Amino acid sequence: MSTTTTAASSTAALAPVLAREFAALLPENCVITDEVGLRSYECDGLTGFRQVPAVVVLPRDTAEVAACVAVCARHGVPFVARGAGTGLSGGALPVADGVVISLQKLRRILEIDVENRRAVLEPGVFNLDISRAAAPHGLYYAPDPSSQQVCTIGGNVAENSGGAHCLKYGFTTNHVLEMEVVLADGSVVTVGAPTAEQAGPDLRGLFLGSEGTLGICTKVTVRLLRKPEAVRTVLADFPSIEAAGDTVGAIVDASIVPAAVEMMDSLAMEAAEAAVGAGYTVESPSALIIELDGPAEECDEQFAEITRICEEHGSTRIHVADSADERARVWKGRKAAFAAVGRISPDYIVQDGVVPRTRLAEVLSQIASMGSEVGLRVANVFHAGDGNLHPLVLYSEAAGEHEKAEDLSSRIAELCVELGGSLSGEHGIGADKACSMGRMFTDDDLAVMQRVRTGFDPAGLCNPGKIFPTPRLCGERPGPFRPHPLEEAGVISRL
Repeated sequence: MSTTTTAASSTAALAPVLAREFAALLPENCVITDEVGLRSYECDGLTGFRQVPAVVVLPRDTAEVAACVAVCARHGVPFVARGAGTGLSGGALPVADGVVISLQKLRRILEIDVENRRAVLEPGVFNLDISRAAAPHGLYYAPDPSSQQVCTIGGNVAENSGGAHCLKYGFTTNHVLEMEVVLADGSVVTVGAPTAEQAGPDLRGLFLGSEGTLGICTKVTVRLLRKPEAVRTVLADFPSIEAAGDTVGAIVDASIVPAAVEMMDSLAMEAAEAAVGAGYTVESPSALIIELDGPAEECDEQFAEITRICEEHGSTRIHVADSADERARVWKGRKAAFAAVGRISPDYIVQDGVVPRTRLAEVLSQIASMGSEVGLRVANVFHAGDGNLHPLVLYSEAAGEHEKAEDLSSRIAELCVELGGSLSGEHGIGADKACSMGRMFTDDDLAVMQRVRTGFDPAGLCNPGKIFPTPRLCGERPGPFRPHPLEEAGVISRL
């Protein structure tokens, strides 16, 4: 028996030991070891990657999270923090024979500080619930991912999530002031400061968007904003995706910064309209949802200018949502688009990449050509204002199209880099795009990132196998074991 096989067997044998130690720390219903229960945690929103963990624990506060991490550190067992499991990059994919630390029981809103416009939250609080709690005070939390009803603030911190309104208000990092973090050895530290003013290196900024590889956030203080005086929402149809893309550039060139500019193509609108009835023109090749907010006079002036720009670029319909209910319906259609695509395709992969605004029309044209070449449809719905694409690759698992769809999805992400953009805007790298990191960063870049990560987690126990390309990850897909050709040839052994 090889040493690698012995090591794997030894790790698997630890599961009962870990379960006993966790049971001594947590109530019985907070430690999951049965197969059915474990399979509930085998993947996140990227269901093509699956791995059953050895143990799942559900701590109830920071002290219990730290105690669970300390057990893992003592035994040298890898662990993965998990929020609501809505991530789309495999960031919460478990590690074989590892531990999942679920934060779903840490759901308290600890404080709404109206005077200082801050909220103190546990990581399991749903994004939308922050604004609901702040609403009676005329406040709200700006970052609004499409999954905001079900995604958690802890997951938003891990991925540095954005949302439709990130064009004007920025991403999670622009609204997080301070975090309590459990490091990989079980110690608890605080990064950032309640006022956002801090001395020394920006450890808060370093931790944000690190995808759970530097530690586990157990408490977060976020900035709240005043609700705007006025909001205007416009739905504009266009005869082509190129015309809509050019309109976005013209709006920004006119020194107008809308709260949001979202683009949808006909496939995405078809799905969303069937699900929600948002009032989209499904026959239109593309549409923009443009939202303005701020002082009423400013909104009126900018609305007139945006209307003129849309007409100049051939808009075939300009519709203004004239009530709060209608505005909510328009946004409901946009935010339901990912799930609604299931109505027109049995299976699909959601990709996430960024391109410069000036290359929107070009990248969308290339994506369409790439899809046609392999016989797959691609629906597009995305944050056009900052060039953050979300192409949805439609395929049929029953027809054996999964590998073809995965390949197209990866090629789209790498195309974004080739056109001067990024592999991810907000969904993260996770397990999905780790093998593409070399297309965006040099070996030296990746080595520096690894050194930073090692400074926080020398043993590499905290969410391993994510972000960084590794031979095993790039040679195999997580899921049912398939021997690598080199393993069959006796050149390598399975770790």
